[in-house]
Amino acid sequence: MSYLPSLRQLEFLVALSEEEHFGRAAEKCHVSQSALSTALKELELQLGVVFAERTKRSVVMTPIGRQLADNARRILLDAKAFVDFAQANSQFLAGELKLGVIPTIGPYLLPRIMPKLRRKFPDLRLFIREGKTNELLHGVHNGHLDVLMLALPYEIGDLTTYPLMEDNYKLAVSLDHPFADRARVSGDDLDKMQMMLLEKGHCLQRHALSAFSPIGPIQDTSFEATSLSTLVGMVSEGLGTTLLPDMAINAGLTDQFDVALVDLDKAYPRKIVLAWRKSSPRAEELEQLGAAIKHLIGNRNVIPET
Repeated sequence: MSYLPSLRQLEFLVALSEEEHFGRAAEKCHVSQSALSTALKELELQLGVVFAERTKRSVVMTPIGRQLADNARRILLDAKAFVDFAQANSQFLAGELKLGVIPTIGPYLLPRIMPKLRRKFPDLRLFIREGKTNELLHGVHNGHLDVLMLALPYEIGDLTTYPLMEDNYKLAVSLDHPFADRARVSGDDLDKMQMMLLEKGHCLQRHALSAFSPIGPIQDTSFEATSLSTLVGMVSEGLGTTLLPDMAINAGLTDQFDVALVDLDKAYPRKIVLAWRKSSPRAEELEQLGAAIKHLIGNRNVIPET
């Protein structure tokens, strides 16, 4: 009988190909480095191939190692789909579900809806991971996450999406700024204005720059923030201006700062959606989860279903 590797060995191989470092791969798989190294060495001997060139300082995957890691990744996705299918058919919206969420949504929306979701679906165990959009998309495509809550427009490949709401912006300025007493401003008012924004990698950075496309603000390259609260603090000190999403403002982001919030005329909103793999066996469940979240958000700024 041909030797069949364990799913755990395949997981180790995929982790090594992604990290190219035995220590980090072991940490990712929650095992000791020696356990991971021994399991992969055994797999190499059984298959008669070498996965990686090892030195004291680095790990370089061989061509066959990369190909086998790609195959292993697909096998692991199929195995996960096997388990997900069983869970989905044993009880609706129950068991473990891994949700990714971007940091310009998570802190401002999830505290509002999580207690009610838990009451509505008491057998559902939601594991939440916060991260930048690209990182989370990688997690969904590779099967490490089941579903992602993110903001569009953004290139997401062939994922299925469920619309939740639209999120508009306001201009945040210091109290002595010339726009502080304005009822609203337009793209023409902000055209070529340097604005403090989040660092690259946050989708809100792109959205803010394109809110009035093709006109509108440009990024102040002398400063990039890692959080919205940092941006608000800088604005309150008169160091610049920024665009803030209504979701964060409504959650109290600006309550402790002396800033003026000015409405924007005809700005393009960001669209908050759930996204998952088309092949997910839990697609029907995820649609129901999206409908529940949409209901909990309420009617304000909700995107009509298509």
